[in-house]
Amino acid sequence: MPASQLNHLVRLLIRPLTLGLMLAAPLSVTAAEIDSPEMIIRTLVRANAEKDLTTLSRFMAHDADIVCYTIGGRKYVGWEKFLADMKEEFDSVTKLELPIAELKVWTHGDTAWFNMELDYIRYVGIGGNQARSVLPLRETGVLERRNGQWFLLSWHESFRDLGRIAGSGLESSRAIHPAGASSQAFTDASAVDLSGEWEISELVGKEEDKRYKATLYRGGNGPYTQQGGRFATTRYSDRRWEGTWQQPGNDREGGFELLLSEDGMQAEGIWWYSRVGTRTGIPPRAHGGNYLWKRLSEPGSATVTQ
Repeated sequence: MPASQLNHLVRLLIRPLTLGLMLAAPLSVTAAEIDSPEMIIRTLVRANAEKDLTTLSRFMAHDADIVCYTIGGRKYVGWEKFLADMKEEFDSVTKLELPIAELKVWTHGDTAWFNMELDYIRYVGIGGNQARSVLPLRETGVLERRNGQWFLLSWHESFRDLGRIAGSGLESSRAIHPAGASSQAFTDASAVDLSGEWEISELVGKEEDKRYKATLYRGGNGPYTQQGGRFATTRYSDRRWEGTWQQPGNDREGGFELLLSEDGMQAEGIWWYSRVGTRTGIPPRAHGGNYLWKRLSEPGSATVTQ
């Protein structure tokens, strides 16, 4: 998901900009004027922010065998899967912002490569119900000049600071390349041991902090001490953890998405509703909050598989 895409950057102020600055005010320019690798990257980032699929398509290579990677180990081969995920992402958010914090580009002949740091900021909902999510990302990628025009070929995306992940959009990391997780990107949750006692801090809205505990078995299933709740893990791969929750006590249920730390002792991510009483059909990730999970016992302390 390269957070490297910018809409209507067919109107970006295209002068070499100082690294670390956010994109300048837009200017109307022609495709012929977008004639350097840095301009292409900034144009794609703007197109992503402005949800401009036409510009993304125009400056990204469509080769069927090109491979790209985004957060959670997700993989795109070719243009079509990426396009489908971008459409899903754009339809799910109210607004996107992608301020670039740092960008360095190197060029040799008809090949260029870059390193970039930026924040992928998603807004879901409107007014008082609007939720803001920030995904701090790091991007690397390769561009190629074909018949005088530069195109983005391949990219790799990852989180640069898990401590700053906030809000409803771990997936979005569709961020750049959205999040629509492909089924082949996941493996059976039984491949990792998620067992043990977990302390969960849940941010509701912007202020209320709830804390409770969960006792999970190896496969990531088990009860938690909030309204008689229970977690069920549905997918796990490359530290990306997904599942559902149910709370009989207040007749609610929903889903969650976490990123497990490398040492397996902490996880951070988001939760959302899918049903509240008789109300169903709630859009995924539209209403919810943030999670911080801390493991209170070592993996393997709960050995029963459920």
